[in-house]
Amino acid sequence: MTEIRHIVFDIGKVLIHYDPNLPYQRIIPDPAERADFFARVCTHDWNIEQDRGRNWADAEALLIEQFPEKEAHIRAFRKHWAEMVPHAYDDSVSIMTGLIDSGRDVTMLTNFAADTFAEARKMYPFLNLPRGVTVSGEVGLIKPDVAIYERHVANFGLSPAHSVFIDDSLANVEGARAAGWHAVHFTGAETLKADLQGLGISL
Repeated sequence: MTEIRHIVFDIGKVLIHYDPNLPYQRIIPDPAERADFFARVCTHDWNIEQDRGRNWADAEALLIEQFPEKEAHIRAFRKHWAEMVPHAYDDSVSIMTGLIDSGRDVTMLTNFAADTFAEARKMYPFLNLPRGVTVSGEVGLIKPDVAIYERHVANFGLSPAHSVFIDDSLANVEGARAAGWHAVHFTGAETLKADLQGLGISL
């Protein structure tokens, strides 16, 4: 078995909860109208470009030009972003902090807009505990592109063959494997414990 020397955590839906529906349940109460808004206006593909580095002013302007009648709802996405990340997953955070406390090399690799990540760090101070983090919005690269895993390796001096990545997205897990890493699909803290122990990582 290859020794795992570097443990790399994703953040959203692994360490902290993320759900853009939370503020919009209030902003657009009708479920059908809300679903249509996310399907046609503030889509996943639109939001991911902020994770790639596009600023919010440009992102909002693009949509407002297409959907001027939706301007208030479009601007609400960034305005009420903090409501989308209402709590941490304490059991997952406990695993991460336990690994740090035991002397393990822990870093983070996340698809996150630069400004909202700065906000998240203030909301959740445990995000400052790992040795470092690669934030997609800061480097202009995004998972599951192999280039962002290679950037993380270069920035933090990792050996891909001795690294394991933890992510809730199967596509991102496969991206890490394509970059030569070990990777596990996060579905919950208990499964994560078993997966890490299976890689020889004691908790």
